[in-house]
Amino acid sequence: MDRFRSMPMANGAVLVGRSAVDMLQSALAVFVLMGVGYALGWRPDGGPGAFLGAVGLLLLFRFAMLRVGIYLALVAGKPEMVQAVQILVWPVGFLSNALALPGSMPGWLGTVVESNPMSQTATALRDLFGGTAADTVGAAIIWPLVLLAVFFPLAVRRFARLSR
Repeated sequence: MDRFRSMPMANGAVLVGRSAVDMLQSALAVFVLMGVGYALGWRPDGGPGAFLGAVGLLLLFRFAMLRVGIYLALVAGKPEMVQAVQILVWPVGFLSNALALPGSMPGWLGTVVESNPMSQTATALRDLFGGTAADTVGAAIIWPLVLLAVFFPLAVRRFARLSR
């Protein structure tokens, strides 16, 4: 970090570099997972445009969640605390429709699950890969953009404060 501090570069450059590496790893993991799924018989029904849109939407959500994670890691400060803060992110996955249908849940919990950004993305991905009308894509795009608009500046500001 001392070398980065001595260089004439923007405060967000280190965070953007870290995010770029994470996104490359994520894209590779997505394509390996899809390749294995394809080998096992999975076939997306939405056509090439819907397929590329779904992959783009998935990577957009991943990028937004990376920004949230970077900010939480900067707030945590110490590597030992990052594991404790990571537990705070788990409810996003568990309280989504990725694992269970909201209709099978109590009313209030189903409402929470349906408004979860991950649920919006999972629903849009199912629609795009399944070839059905993708009217859910709008909300699935808005959520990651909102998360990016909130957490990117927060992470840059926090990083700048910590790197002084």
